[in-house]
Amino acid sequence: MLEWSFTPSKTPKMGNRKVLAVVEDLFFSVKINESAKRSGLSVEFVKSELDALEKARTRPALIIIDLNFDRIEPLKLIGQLKAGDDTKGINVLGYVSHVQGELKQQAQEAGCDMVLARSAFSQNLPQILKRHAS
Repeated sequence: MLEWSFTPSKTPKMGNRKVLAVVEDLFFSVKINESAKRSGLSVEFVKSELDALEKARTRPALIIIDLNFDRIEPLKLIGQLKAGDDTKGINVLGYVSHVQGELKQQAQEAGCDMVLARSAFSQNLPQILKRHAS
């Protein structure tokens, strides 16, 4: 007699993948949420560095940071994320006004994996999230 055994996969299902967004702007919050849903990702929005660091320990597929979010210190947050043993491997994407070249460079130096102008972020968000959903 043939016996079958089933071992559940230890990798999370696509629908269980999460994006952590450190974003305050309503327009971008809605855009991120809608694009994530279409990609099979859930989104958790946080409004403080402490919450971002705590939620990052859950190993989201991607962390999105608005580099113009004035209630946090985004460069400090990026540095803390990249310095933490349990968070340094998480991809961090930042977006900024296209005229803020210096801030873009500072974010890259702090460890941000990708920094986009707001317009490019908005335009490419669906493709970026699809890539992180797989």
